[in-house]
Amino acid sequence: MSLSFDCVSSLLCGEDASEVAWDDEVGSSRVEDENVERFQQPDLAFLPDFPVEDDETIAFLVQKEWDHLPREDYLERYRNRVLDVTARQDAISWIRKVQSHYNFRPLTVYLSVNYLDRFLSTHELPQGVGWPLQLLSVACLSLAAKMEETEVPLLLDLQVGDTKFVFEARTIRRMELLIMTTLKWRLHSITPFNFIDYYLYRLPGHKSVPGALISRAMELIVNTNRVIDFLDHRPSAIAGAAVLCAAEEVLQIESPDYKNAIMSSTAVNKVSWNPISF
Repeated sequence: MSLSFDCVSSLLCGEDASEVAWDDEVGSSRVEDENVERFQQPDLAFLPDFPVEDDETIAFLVQKEWDHLPREDYLERYRNRVLDVTARQDAISWIRKVQSHYNFRPLTVYLSVNYLDRFLSTHELPQGVGWPLQLLSVACLSLAAKMEETEVPLLLDLQVGDTKFVFEARTIRRMELLIMTTLKWRLHSITPFNFIDYYLYRLPGHKSVPGALISRAMELIVNTNRVIDFLDHRPSAIAGAAVLCAAEEVLQIESPDYKNAIMSSTAVNKVSWNPISF
C-alpha cells in the first residue's frame, strides 16, 4: 500500500500551520515552548525474568511468529534498492540513542523496529522527505515504550538526540493510531525474547547460567535489527543462534554441543534454521 504525501502531511498539518515553526537555516523544525515536566531517568539495571515456557507453548509461538513479521517481499525491496537501507539504519540509530538516554529495555528497542518494519512493508513513505520517517520512528518507539516500560517520557521529551524535526504530541498520537491500525492492533509481537529462557533451560548446566551470557544474548538479538539480512530469519531462530553464540563467547564452550541440546526440543526441531552468523 502506498502512503501518499497528502496522507502523511495530514498527520502534521491538520492544525493551523502556524503551530509548527520551520527553521530553513538549519533544516529543522521547532515546537513552541511548553512547560513540560522532565522525565526522570529510572535505575533499570536489571536482567529480565522471562518465564520458562513448555514445549506446547513454544510450538504455538513458533507457529504464530510469522504473523508478527513484515511482508515477505520486504527484504527483497531493500536488496533491490526500492527502499532506502541507509534511512532505515538512521532511524534505528536514533531509536538506540533514545534507549541509551532513558535506559529503556532491550525489548523496547526490538519492538520499535518491529513496528517500523511491519509498517514500512505495507506503506510507502514519500521519497526524499525526511520528516515522515522521523515521525514514524518516534511513534513506533512511543508505542513500544508504552508496551514495555514502567515509566514512559512525555512525547515531547521522547524526541532527544540529533533530531531534525520535533513533533507535537497530537501529531505523534495520530501516527500511533495509523500504526496500530496498520498492524491490526497486534502490538504484543512475538520476538526472539520470547524464546531466550526456553533455549537457556535446555543448555547443560542451565541452573547456573551466568548473567553475562543472558546479557550477551540479548545484545546480539538487538544488534540484528541493524542488518537487513536478519529479516530473512524467524525470531525463534535468531534467539537460538544468539544463545549459542553467547554461550560460546562467555563460557568458551564448543557450540555444536549446545546446538544439539537446543535442537533436541520437539517444539523447535522442525524450524528451518538458515545459517546465521553474528
